[in-house]
Amino acid sequence: MQSAPVDGSTREAVTIIHHPDVRRMLMRMRGLTEGARAMATYAAGCQDMARHAPSESERRDAKAMSEFLTPLVKGFSTENGVEVASLGVQVHGGMGFIEETGAAQHYRDARILPIYEGTTAIQANDLVGRKTLRDGGATARRLSGLIAQTEQQLLQGSDQAKAVATRLRAAREAFDDVVSHLLSLDKSEMPEAFGTGVPYLMLAGNLVSGWQLARSLLVADAALARGEDPEFMAAKIATAPVL
Repeated sequence: MQSAPVDGSTREAVTIIHHPDVRRMLMRMRGLTEGARAMATYAAGCQDMARHAPSESERRDAKAMSEFLTPLVKGFSTENGVEVASLGVQVHGGMGFIEETGAAQHYRDARILPIYEGTTAIQANDLVGRKTLRDGGATARRLSGLIAQTEQQLLQGSDQAKAVATRLRAAREAFDDVVSHLLSLDKSEMPEAFGTGVPYLMLAGNLVSGWQLARSLLVADAALARGEDPEFMAAKIATAPVL
């Protein structure tokens, strides 16, 4: 219980879920978590396809995609694990900081994750050097093409889907610009490329996890139209634009 609501509906203190900024933080936590989970699941699916796809070319493409996504899963997810845990403390205010809720312990535990995964910079170096520059951006471009296909599907859907398509396109175009810039650099400019690797990793991770949330919106829209689990599907649709 903390403070009266800003809409003036009562002068009494209300539970914190009634405060808009708390709701914003909880949605941010939810979007980052669900996006990271979906990205990891997609990457795992690519690993399976790299072993079991029917043709050699499909297995090769799936392996390349799995390898491209691996530093995103490791780097983006662990960095945002810290953010989510930090927001968990902020949601609870002073009580979150002084151990009463247990939120601070999650924050301390999460802080080691971007270090355990070889540090985020190591993952970013891998993404820049071995996963983007080595194949001339081929896998990055193929990923962008898959995302563009989802944008077209979104544009055929609901108003919410169309709004997500606009945001997804903007993120994809920013990613494409960065890939093009990296590929334009010569050997003497490699320190610049690797010096901006972490922001590139976070941009790519945000794009891919947002793409997976957009795909979940399409599935949820179709399921909702069939009357399947309305509360769950509505939550998926609401979460998709968060990133």
